[in-house]
Amino acid sequence: MTREARSGTGMPYEDGSGGASALGDEETLRPRSGTAPLAAPGGPAESCTPEGPDVPTRPARVVETIVELRSQVAAARASGLSVGLVPTMGALHNGHASLMRRARSENGLVVVSVFVNPTQFDDRRDLATYPRTLEHDRQVAGQAGADLVFAPSVAEMYPDGFATWVEVQRLTDHLCGASRPGHFRGVCTVVAKLFAICSPDRAYFGEKDFQQLAVIRRMTRDLNLPVEIVGCPTVREADGLALSSRNTRLTKVQREQAPVLFAALQEARHLVEGGERAAEVIVRRLSEIVHTAPLAVIDYVEVVDADSLQPVQTLRGRCLLALAVRFGETRLIDSLVVEVP
Repeated sequence: MTREARSGTGMPYEDGSGGASALGDEETLRPRSGTAPLAAPGGPAESCTPEGPDVPTRPARVVETIVELRSQVAAARASGLSVGLVPTMGALHNGHASLMRRARSENGLVVVSVFVNPTQFDDRRDLATYPRTLEHDRQVAGQAGADLVFAPSVAEMYPDGFATWVEVQRLTDHLCGASRPGHFRGVCTVVAKLFAICSPDRAYFGEKDFQQLAVIRRMTRDLNLPVEIVGCPTVREADGLALSSRNTRLTKVQREQAPVLFAALQEARHLVEGGERAAEVIVRRLSEIVHTAPLAVIDYVEVVDADSLQPVQTLRGRCLLALAVRFGETRLIDSLVVEVP
């Protein structure tokens, strides 16, 4: 049986029956006709766009074990296909879909991981209430062009006796690393495991989680992992709110106030464009705007060097304006890079 590999998308983690046909041992994957040729690892990256190739709208196939996923990847490799991975925690939305479409355009096999990783949560309540929507995720992944959804159990990823961790220093000293101790140790460990399990040529991450992207890139370089890390632009709602799985947990009033994060970043950018270079002034103005939303509680507001993620007093070169804000139990993050001559 021959099946065309759907060309298009990327980001992770959840089967259900009655979905896409299995990539069994007897099947041969090949690029879908009419799609762009597969780029070699390390080749030029196209920009992420909401549009993607016209792909079947069947759900992606779910695999739940490491053995099965490795078997599917090996079959694709034997057919000469490259592999793209989109790591996610599920509750997929259009931001994830943009990653999957990007991965689809550059790879012969696209794997989306859906795994709510317990080791990156510092709040047990947050872990317990994080949305888990596997059937929905299968549909989104299939529509965006993903071939497989890898949805392992916690026991599959962290068996009894698990005692190995991956940790990146310095880049995690500030921002979310400071406000969520241990978070990036969990992120790095699970991503390193996903790379070892899937052996992707490329892995796709959103720039909304700017610090996470920087940390994963550093881990990949430092450990000489043969994976190209592809960052894709933040996808936003019409009112500027960055797409996030956590947005579904906002009440109506909280959702109405949440765009204040992007409004604050826009105002800060205008200040920089107008000549302001003092980080203290930028932070103060960011905070003032966020506080105009009655329900907003600031976790942090910082201006850091975009490469080292260390705080700066005077803006020069590439700087990151970053903030984390809570609306009730829901914590939102957003950021903006500014180039300062």
